Amino acid sequence: MDHMTSTDHQALHMRGDVEAQQQQQQQQIGSDAAQYNNERLKHVRDHLYLDTSMPIVNVPKRGEHYIDAFSGPSETHPWTCSFGTDIENDGIWMNSSDQAGSIMACLVWFLMLYSMVTVTLLSATNGIPPVMGMIYCVLIVMALACHAKTSLTDPGSVPHTAVPVESERMISSKSHSMCGQCQTYKPPMSHHCRICNRCVSKMDHHCPWMNNCVGAGNLKHFFLFLIYTWTCSSYALALFGWNYFMCATEDCTFHHVLVHLVRVMTVLCVGAFLFTSSMLMNVLYGIMTGIGTIDRLKKKATNTMGQSDEEPLELKDVFGIAGYHTWPFPVDPLFEDYDRVMGYSLPQRLVREQNVLDRLQQQLKGGNDGATQLE
Repeated sequence: MDHMTSTDHQALHMRGDVEAQQQQQQQQIGSDAAQYNNERLKHVRDHLYLDTSMPIVNVPKRGEHYIDAFSGPSETHPWTCSFGTDIENDGIWMNSSDQAGSIMACLVWFLMLYSMVTVTLLSATNGIPPVMGMIYCVLIVMALACHAKTSLTDPGSVPHTAVPVESERMISSKSHSMCGQCQTYKPPMSHHCRICNRCVSKMDHHCPWMNNCVGAGNLKHFFLFLIYTWTCSSYALALFGWNYFMCATEDCTFHHVLVHLVRVMTVLCVGAFLFTSSMLMNVLYGIMTGIGTIDRLKKKATNTMGQSDEEPLELKDVFGIAGYHTWPFPVDPLFEDYDRVMGYSLPQRLVREQNVLDRLQQQLKGGNDGATQLE
C-alpha cells in the first residue's frame, strides 16, 4: 500500500484523465441543453405573440392561482368581424355550415316571439292581468338572451396549440390522446364535433336548436335557457288554466280571434314543457355524475357504466366564481382555474406563468436581501 509501482501510478493517471473527460462532456451536454431551452423559449415568445414586458398579473396572497390578464392574440392581431368556428381566425363564434341547425335556431326565436305577442295581446284585451303578461315577457326575453348566448359562445373548442395540463403531464405512464381530425391534443372527456369541425372540451352533445355544441364554455347559458323556457311554458299553461277554470265574467273572456292563437300556443307550451323537462333532467344528471350525454351513451353501449370514475361537476365550474348575482344572467362565467375546467393549457400561458414565478422569486430574494442588510 505504501509503495506504489509505476503501473499503479499510470493507472491512476489514466483514471483521472477519464474522469476529467467525462466531467467535461457532462458540462458540454448541460451547456447545449441550456442553449437549446433558451432557443426554444425564444421561439415560443417570438411566434406565439408573447410580450414579456407587459404587466402580467394579480397574484393572490395564498398563491393558489393567479388572474391571467392577457387577452390573447387579439393584442397583436386586430379583431375581425367574421363568423365561423375557427377561433384563431374568426371574431364571432357561429356555426354557419349547418343550414338545418340555422333554421331550427331561427324557429326557436319565431315561436317564442309568437308566444310573447299572444300574451301581450291577451294583456291588452284584459284576458289576463297586465302584470302577469309583463312577467311572461321578461321571462321570454331572458330565454332568448340565453339562447343567443349559447349559440354565439365558443363551447370550449380546443386550440391547435393546446397542451396537457400539469396534472396530466405529471402522470408519466399516461398516454395523451390526439384528435385524428384536428391533429391536436384531445383533452379528457372532449369529443370531435363533425358539424362544428372542432374538438370541444367536456362536450355534452351538439344541439340543433342552438345550432352549436354544448360544452364547458356554454353549459351555463344552455342550462339557463332550459330553466327559463321551462318556466315560460309552465307559467303560460298556468295562466291559460286559470282563465279557463276561474273566469266567470265576460271581462276576462278571450277574444274569439285570440282563442285560436291560445290553442296553438297551448300545444307549443305542452311540447316545450315536456322537452325541456327531459333536457333538464339530462343536464342535471350530467352535473351530478360528471358524465356527459355522449360519454354516457358510450358507456351504456359497452356496459361500463359501473366502472365510471368521473367526479361530479362543481357549481363553480359551471357558473363561475364571480358571485351568486351573476348566476341567473347569461354572462360568461369567470372560472377559478380555466385550464382545469377546460382540460388543457397553452404554451403562452405556461410561459407567462413561469414569468410570474420568476418575478415573485426575484421579489422575495430582494426582500430577504434587504432584511439581511438591515440586520
